Amino acid sequence: MHTRLLSPDQEGIAAACDLLSRGEVVAIPTETVYGLAGDARNPRAVAGIYQAKGRPSFNPLIVHLPDRAAAERFAVLDAQARHLADAFWPGALTLVLPLRQDAGIASLVTAGLDTVAIRVPAHPVAHALLSAFGGPLAAPSANPSGRITATTAAHVTDPENGLGGRIPAVLDAGACPVGVESTIVGWSGGEPALLRPGGVAAEAIEAVLGQRLLRPALDPGAPSSPGQLTSHYAPRAQMRLNALAAEDGEVMIGFGPIPGELTLSATGDLTEAAARLFDVMHRADAMARPIAVAPVPETGLGAAINDRLNRAAAPR
Repeated sequence: MHTRLLSPDQEGIAAACDLLSRGEVVAIPTETVYGLAGDARNPRAVAGIYQAKGRPSFNPLIVHLPDRAAAERFAVLDAQARHLADAFWPGALTLVLPLRQDAGIASLVTAGLDTVAIRVPAHPVAHALLSAFGGPLAAPSANPSGRITATTAAHVTDPENGLGGRIPAVLDAGACPVGVESTIVGWSGGEPALLRPGGVAAEAIEAVLGQRLLRPALDPGAPSSPGQLTSHYAPRAQMRLNALAAEDGEVMIGFGPIPGELTLSATGDLTEAAARLFDVMHRADAMARPIAVAPVPETGLGAAINDRLNRAAAPR
């Protein structure tokens, strides 16, 4: 299969909609990362997402929609959920919500759960595509399951480490500005809970809610939302974290005052580090040497960065 690059204009969006309406999958840009999109109502399309990624079917998918009104047609939003949606949608926040019985979402999307993960992306091309398509798009990150996330079309089309030759098309809108996946919030016993740190800092969510988010223990064998597998976002090479210097031929990824062959941010800027994280990991992996990464603070976006680094470095 040849993977086409579609331009981020009316013609490219129309071509993507045509593929999606025929049950095909298309890699699409969002402000967080590239997603591998398929019609969330079409079981064949959703199965195509799992097949292209090699993703385990017990791992649920995020449904992307153009606005809160569309979300209300597929899920039940209580007062707290609406408050968060109004504060952070469109944007890098996913909410895990009760699935409406008449939603018409393919069961593979929710992995058999009675909840559905929903996000309204802020990227203008993603929004234009969702508006033109007129339906819900299931879209996990556009990379082979467990491997480094794609933040450029070139990452997606890489035939060795990406999905090149496995999918029909990529809607190419350049690099993703946020660079890490969305924050995921759900509810446990009626209380809001952080299920995955991401592009919206937990502190910002807590400020809107006026309370702390629960941090429930997660079961990677039975995930309640996307992004909870222990080994994920992984390069081919072994990765060592919290390193102060390279050892034994390692590629050093620096941060702030700790230098390296590559750096997440020479100035210690966490926003820059998040935006560069996966691209730097791709570049380090291409050097075919073990990887060492400097310490990154856990505050703000640092929580999402460290979450991805810990999963990338997990035994596999």
